[in-house]
Amino acid sequence: MSNNSPNKNRENGFLEKLGMLAERNSRIESELYDRFSVKRGLRNKDGTGVLVGLTEIGEVHAYIMDEGERVPIEGRLFYRGIDISDLVRGFHEEKRHGFEECAYLLLFGVLPNREELAAFNRLLNEYRIIPEKADASMTLKNPSRNVMNNLARSVLGMYRYDEKPDDTSISNIIRQSIALISRISVFAAHNYRLMAHYYKEKSLIIHSPRPDLSTAENFLYMIRPDSRYTAKEAELLDLCILLHAEHGGGNNSTFTAHVVTSSGTDIYSAVASALGSLKGPRHGGANIKVMEMIEDIRKNIGYSADEKKTKDYLRRIMKGEVFDRSGLIYGLGHAVYTVSDPRAVILKEKGRELAGEKGMEDEFRLYEMVEKLGPEVFNEEKGINRPLCANVDLYSGMVYKMLDIPVELYTPLFAIGRIAGWCAHIVEEIINGGKIIRPAYKSIVRRSEYISMADRGRQE
Repeated sequence: MSNNSPNKNRENGFLEKLGMLAERNSRIESELYDRFSVKRGLRNKDGTGVLVGLTEIGEVHAYIMDEGERVPIEGRLFYRGIDISDLVRGFHEEKRHGFEECAYLLLFGVLPNREELAAFNRLLNEYRIIPEKADASMTLKNPSRNVMNNLARSVLGMYRYDEKPDDTSISNIIRQSIALISRISVFAAHNYRLMAHYYKEKSLIIHSPRPDLSTAENFLYMIRPDSRYTAKEAELLDLCILLHAEHGGGNNSTFTAHVVTSSGTDIYSAVASALGSLKGPRHGGANIKVMEMIEDIRKNIGYSADEKKTKDYLRRIMKGEVFDRSGLIYGLGHAVYTVSDPRAVILKEKGRELAGEKGMEDEFRLYEMVEKLGPEVFNEEKGINRPLCANVDLYSGMVYKMLDIPVELYTPLFAIGRIAGWCAHIVEEIINGGKIIRPAYKSIVRRSEYISMADRGRQE
């Protein structure tokens, strides 16, 4: 049927009418949320999150309470009580990759010794080799324009090949978690190569993972047609995914994993749901919006514009006059961090080093100007004075760009890291939850009588 056929035009007109009807009858007045003290976004009026659970896995520390007042401080992130900065420093000083070690720490609550880490890596490498039949059905036969959507499909596909998919005993959940942590990077790489072939007319080249490589090394090996990468590239990618591995139980995707797990369902359903959450531009997709925003700034004022021009353009972005007209300066602000995001601090330092090597100093300088001037513009436009920091998304996208990683893989890379945290929280929910998560919604609609078909008028 032609897109311009009478039937198609009639269908489009009806759908538009239904959309307007749904919007009109779904809108709730903002003042009602205040009247009933609704915690929108599960956040209190002072910006803190509503306490809905306890965790020992990750901690985001960004303020202290002083005589009832919330005082912002430099942000810190802890994995099982260990400062992420100390973990990163330890890995780099001892010249080894850290993601696998962080995954072990998050899942089991302790740092592994040399023998334990070697055994854990052997398990990851065994599960990373996906049987050809399973790989074909989960990825190779299902190309998609969106890697994240296919990543969720691939995770759900693991259910079919699991002999005990619904067994929620902790030993079985750990087995499934290790398989998920090892395989998600393979799924992401293979789904990307399929997308590039079917929708971008690139050669279909599929590399199987190698058992002697780390998660970061294998990912670079699989996504590149020639499989080549440098040790520095692998080290930086490893840093990126370990910084994304965990961020407390309240972030949107991890809370989604808690909610779905609390229903008693299988781990594959919980992780697929978390992937759906992470795909959103307000969560894992934010670094793509940062890249698009920076490119828009470059096109309009260039990389080397002075501070006044840059500030004026950021003001226009915030007023909704340019870029995507959302009024958002992407890469700035966080639900918890205010003074600094420790992940952004670490990535910025490493990004500066790589920018010098890649000859991208001018572009990197623009990111720094956005970080410096964006908060000034925000406070001036809002008429307030509060700290506003760069978040991890401001610099992660540029680091991926310098690593020549296609933009379609930015959010999947977030998932490759965060799945370790999701699995740890799923274990914690099974052990400690006990109840299905079920917050309350208050109905404010007026009661009405049923109207028979004969008495219903035409809806306008």
